[in-house]
Amino acid sequence: MRPTECTPVSFKDLLESWRQSAAAPRTARSYAVRLPVDDAAQLAALADMFPGRAPEQLISELLTVALKELAAAMPYVAGKRVISTDEYGDPVYEDIGPTPRFIELARSDRRALAAAPPRTRRARAAKKKRRSRS
Repeated sequence: MRPTECTPVSFKDLLESWRQSAAAPRTARSYAVRLPVDDAAQLAALADMFPGRAPEQLISELLTVALKELAAAMPYVAGKRVISTDEYGDPVYEDIGPTPRFIELARSDRRALAAAPPRTRRARAAKKKRRSRS
């Protein structure tokens, strides 16, 4: 996420943003998904409530908020290595839970998505998928 982008951090903020502003810029890459019927009905209701937003924009913005909440919900798992001390002088241990891996993978994937043209990204993803299966 770029620091200059204004992205809501909660579903309440997201609703307010829909009332007040335009959508943030998007990547060239698109994702096709088939929604469960109930989710599609709720998406249609949101599109009716916020006619300035296309269903795809709503999906994208909902996903942004959901991913932020998912990252925030990942558990901290204290490692053995002390990385700093808190304001009381107590040790702060490195996080060996899923958060550091998630952050590093997301940074790496963001760099790849920003740098490569769409066809190259698809070929790289297919190659990566083949490597992970072996």
